[in-house]
Amino acid sequence: MASPYRNAGCQTDILVVGGGPAGAMAAISLARVGRRVVLVEKTRAAHHKVCGEFLSREAVHYLRQIGIDPLTLGAEGIRRVRVSTGGKIVESPLPFQALSLSRQVLDESLLVRAVAEGCIVLRGVAVESLVGGRGGWAATLSNGETLQSPAVFLATGKHDLRGFQRPPGKQSDLIGFKLHWQLTPAQIEDLRDAMDLYLFPGGYGGLSLIENDAANLCLVVRRNVLGSLGGWPALFSAILESNRHLRQLLKGGEPLWAQPLAVSPIPYGYLSTSDDGLWRIGDQAAVIPSFTGDGISIALHSAALAARMFLAGETAAAYHQTLRDQLRRSMTLATWLSRAAVTTSGRACALSAARLFPALMGSVAAATRIPSRSLISRHDDPLRPGLAPGD
Repeated sequence: MASPYRNAGCQTDILVVGGGPAGAMAAISLARVGRRVVLVEKTRAAHHKVCGEFLSREAVHYLRQIGIDPLTLGAEGIRRVRVSTGGKIVESPLPFQALSLSRQVLDESLLVRAVAEGCIVLRGVAVESLVGGRGGWAATLSNGETLQSPAVFLATGKHDLRGFQRPPGKQSDLIGFKLHWQLTPAQIEDLRDAMDLYLFPGGYGGLSLIENDAANLCLVVRRNVLGSLGGWPALFSAILESNRHLRQLLKGGEPLWAQPLAVSPIPYGYLSTSDDGLWRIGDQAAVIPSFTGDGISIALHSAALAARMFLAGETAAAYHQTLRDQLRRSMTLATWLSRAAVTTSGRACALSAARLFPALMGSVAAATRIPSRSLISRHDDPLRPGLAPGD
């Protein structure tokens, strides 16, 4: 898309940096109440990212509020969770209905929706520098232009903007991998409506169906474990050797990509305490361990909360404090469980507890969600009273 900003120093009401779920959600929420929003996304097209691609009921709640129904995009339903380690497996129903959809499809639908709501979306353009001052922020773009804005929403996901690095999280020694698979018809039906969580020495991961009956294999592993094995091929072989259930699910299937996607570091347990005036949303605000499946819902929630508080005239610092208060309990529990899951004793305890108390898995899933009282609805929008979700 050609940029409408051809002269240095052009002005907009709000600049959103990053076009993932958080950035798009914030842009949509602000544009639909009449604010002039420019969203800058460094890639030209939505693409696959390291992500469990799990949509909890909270994520679906927010998507439907902005007119996106994941089911119409091909999302798969998830009603049960299976946990496996070694040759053992335990199954339990989820305490809520969930969905699974690839990030490529989800992100593209969100950006298309942002344009429909009146956002100016600049694709293939990166923010090379961001400088704040009394008059707001000045962003230098990779196309040579400069954009000024009194407010900036930072939504660059797992990757930091130069000069605005996040501090380490409480568990920052993990590397994430993701690889889509085409399974056999029998394996697809075995996996249908399930989220498989698998534990292995030094890490854990998940496998679930997404649109078109593809399967998303996603995992995290401790850096020293990957180093000792010498790389991805040896790691993957070791995982299959250690987890019989996963080995059977993938036997006869074919990876859809030559190599997995990877990301590092992942600052699990991070909660922003920034007070520099930036509105940090998504992974720039909070990074919860991936086994909870709450990453996308936190991205959407943080964006909706930030937009609501911005429109109400509150400060970015007040927003960050509110988000910390809402997420602190679930973040603490999730990070503690994530640390335990990558240890030998933790894996043994997890499966034993789940076997003795199957409902425990559902309780953990519920305890690591965004508190329902914290969710934003269209009724909470200070400039659009009386609107019901989906209007």
